[in-house]
Amino acid sequence: MNSAIRAKLSVMMFLEYVIYGAWLPLLGLYLGAEYLKFTELQQSWVFNAFAIASLTGMFFGGQLADRYFAQEKFLAFSHLIGGLAMFALAYQKAFWPFFSLMLLHCFFFVPTMSVTNAIAFANIKDSQKDFGFIRVWGTVGWIAASWPFIFIPIDWAKVPSVGDAGGAIAWLGKALGTLKTGPAMEAALASTFTVAGIASLVLAAFCLLLPHTPPSQGSGSSFAPLKAFKLLLVPSILVLFVVTLLDALVHYTYFFWSSRFLTSIGLPQNWIAPAMSIGQIAEIVTMATLGLVLKRLGWRTTMILGILGHVVRFGIYSIGTPETLWLVILSNVVHGFAYAFFFATVYIYVDENFPKDIRTSAQSLFNLLILGFGPLLSNFLSGWLGTVFSKTTLVDGKEKVEIFFHQVFLVPLGMGLLAALVLALFFHPKGQDPVPEETPVFVN
Repeated sequence: MNSAIRAKLSVMMFLEYVIYGAWLPLLGLYLGAEYLKFTELQQSWVFNAFAIASLTGMFFGGQLADRYFAQEKFLAFSHLIGGLAMFALAYQKAFWPFFSLMLLHCFFFVPTMSVTNAIAFANIKDSQKDFGFIRVWGTVGWIAASWPFIFIPIDWAKVPSVGDAGGAIAWLGKALGTLKTGPAMEAALASTFTVAGIASLVLAAFCLLLPHTPPSQGSGSSFAPLKAFKLLLVPSILVLFVVTLLDALVHYTYFFWSSRFLTSIGLPQNWIAPAMSIGQIAEIVTMATLGLVLKRLGWRTTMILGILGHVVRFGIYSIGTPETLWLVILSNVVHGFAYAFFFATVYIYVDENFPKDIRTSAQSLFNLLILGFGPLLSNFLSGWLGTVFSKTTLVDGKEKVEIFFHQVFLVPLGMGLLAALVLALFFHPKGQDPVPEETPVFVN
């Protein structure tokens, strides 16, 4: 593949996931009782703005990019609008304006996750070999968005000088432990949206330099999403569709609860995003070797290993305490394996087995689960679990809610085991499957 094209696709992925990685890890903390004080139901709705947008993105992004507009231009316009919405989010504190702007951002951002995949696949020769090396830059972008937030929440006015602290190492320790509180910390958390907005506008401009990727001029159904849905008649795809929904339910429980759980067992708030980004660091290695793993283990085994990564992580979460904080943080390593071995593998599988003229819609079909129905159900489930496994007491005349995280995390653990079992027993793609017309033969 041309090195200049590879570089451009890598930058595209990098900026795409800087946007997402800037605001998602700390969103639960920001919305909760300490800052914006949204109710559990309101928090679920804010998280679900992404999921709601995924339901429309299947038709809005997939159909337009598949059939009517050059994909790089569609990407540029979407990031322009989404970026402006992110800037506005940094100044909103009330639920309805906040939710409305988040929904606007997500409406334009969600389709771009399918379109960036489609642009990458359209401009590479060997998807199993090349896609991992390009997609890994999205992971680097997520990490790059997370680590600056170690320093942004520091209250520098209260940090002693190097001399007063007793040396550079002691000074660094003092600085990292001297955090803003109240409105100052709230403003620091709100800056996550500003960072996402800047990255969105930069990517909107950069899209004009991407390889021209025109819409498909192929024949067939004029409505690509409907044609993609018909592929669910293939038994192996239907099984994968169901398992993808289950894995997405498990996956998004992590984002809903991790920031609050890590705080509850003693992790300082400025270390939450970096601690969660450990999974993305592991994802770099995993994505870089994904092609080799797929060739040696095949589709089914690779996906099962990805699902079991979630099971391991939630198993450790379910027994996590302040004394084992180090193990809980370390367990985030498996998040990278879980994402790459399952979700990235699904994207590659779709690209290799779906008709060319509906591939963007086919990617959106699975994004409908990964980013839509999965998180939609997961966020409401997580909010409900927080209500069921909690206790409210009065402390100094104020209500204090204690969440029993250990019980909460047993639920996604069990769902992960179920998803792995279903995939092991029923996912057997074969060449003789009764595929719809124009669908290529499956490979093992």
